Amino acid sequence: MAVRLNPYIAFTDGKARAAMEFYHSVLGGELNVSTFGDFGAPDPALADKVMHATLVTDTGMVLMGADAPPGLEHVPGNDIAISLSGDEAEVMREWWAKLADGGVVSTPLEKQMWGDEFGTCTDRFGVEWMVNIAAPQS
Repeated sequence: MAVRLNPYIAFTDGKARAAMEFYHSVLGGELNVSTFGDFGAPDPALADKVMHATLVTDTGMVLMGADAPPGLEHVPGNDIAISLSGDEAEVMREWWAKLADGGVVSTPLEKQMWGDEFGTCTDRFGVEWMVNIAAPQS
């Protein structure tokens, strides 16, 4: 089963790129960064901000991060989420349903502009979860 559980850090004031490059310099591995502009965000103020960054170390550790988009209030404690990502769609949809049950869905689990299914919810214990089901490769 190809599923990972890893931290996802939200950064304020456009600090995601610098932070993720710092973690890359510390931990090594491969860093991939995508901006809001890469995905066609219409707001020019967002174009260079990080929509998603992933650092995968040589030892298999995964750290993800992004700039919080405008309008998303930063409250200490809500700057990290647990991210489940993988390609086991049926299992991950079942996990999503159980995590969301009794909680609050922020982004429904549905196909997104990058092609994957993605959703966010806060579970009944106040923990934020991000679920990304990889689109089948053609």
